[in-house]
Amino acid sequence: MSRGNALAVSMSLVAGVAGTVQIAVMGRLGDRIGVVPAFAFAAAVAAGLGALALLAARSSFTGYADAVDQPWWLWLGGLMGAFVVLIGQFAAAAVVDRYGLFGLDRIPVGWPRVLGLTLLTVGAALTLKK
Repeated sequence: MSRGNALAVSMSLVAGVAGTVQIAVMGRLGDRIGVVPAFAFAAAVAAGLGALALLAARSSFTGYADAVDQPWWLWLGGLMGAFVVLIGQFAAAAVVDRYGLFGLDRIPVGWPRVLGLTLLTVGAALTLKK
């Protein structure tokens, strides 16, 4: 396995675990302040961390301007990436719910939920297929 592939796999595994924890924590925050404010807060934190990463990597924020100057259809990569991450989060949420992790109530995983996750996965695979 190449070094780049190993890094990508490692980052994916860390992202999967982080997504599982995020689901439980954001659910609790949503219960306390509301779903929309919790989502907005999470998006602001993610944007801030992305900006810090860009600043650390390039010592400037010119990467944002570079991205804005590209054709609109290149922005679809971000949209597709978000879709793939959401599928992973839904799958992780099913595991968290099933076992009642992080102090949450146990919710059984029945065939409608499994079918929904399967359809999301097939949709993502078809979208990303070359």
